[in-house]
Amino acid sequence: MSESEKKMDASFFQLIVSLQMAAMQQMGKIASPVSGKIEKNLEQARVSIDMLAMIAEKTDGNLTPDEKDLIDRVLFELRMNFVDETKKSEEGPAEGEEEEAEGKKQDEVSDDGKPDEKNKE
Repeated sequence: MSESEKKMDASFFQLIVSLQMAAMQQMGKIASPVSGKIEKNLEQARVSIDMLAMIAEKTDGNLTPDEKDLIDRVLFELRMNFVDETKKSEEGPAEGEEEEAEGKKQDEVSDDGKPDEKNKE
């Protein structure tokens, strides 16, 4: 195998890492670069992980050992994080999330205890 064949294709690496980062954002593990906020969408995370799995399946036998190792490690990491986030969602919001949700409810109520009309959409 030549030296160039041993190296990982930069476009392949960028594709895998971009899907990995998208899935991590969708699981709420890292902040969105656009909004700067943590946003969780587990269904979209599942789609991103499934896309990576499909790429792994379709490229099987056509990757360098480094490329295969990369996609296998990324898929393992994402699947473990997805299971963790799914369990958290089933258990309900964490303490900090409960306080944040309660704070949002309080923001929607004016000082007189009635719903605050200016915050309604």
